[in-house]
Amino acid sequence: MRQDCKYFESRTYPTGDTVRKCDLDIAPEAPWRCPDDCPKYERRLADVAWSHGTLVTPATPAEPESLGEDDSIAALLDAAEDIVNAAGPAIKAEVDEERAAAAAKPKGLKRFFKRKK
Repeated sequence: MRQDCKYFESRTYPTGDTVRKCDLDIAPEAPWRCPDDCPKYERRLADVAWSHGTLVTPATPAEPESLGEDDSIAALLDAAEDIVNAAGPAIKAEVDEERAAAAAKPKGLKRFFKRKK
């Protein structure tokens, strides 16, 4: 991937695992390649001509031999993303319901000194 692109993001976790991705989600073969002639490519301006220390992104793993032969990898990732996106509204509704129930409960001393109607 083009690490000098404004939309490239890399995050390394304490386990040593590193995630490399396009923030615009238009690199179906991430972390190995960006699309040829990507229409959204913009050179990162904040660190042009900077000297990087030891916190530079670790090397990208070797490309699998089958990469680019067919669209099965991109199709699988798209299917997984669709599953996660489909669950989102139901999860949000559940959280909103829990928050509304919590907000409706009396707080402080009001819960002990309720007025009878």
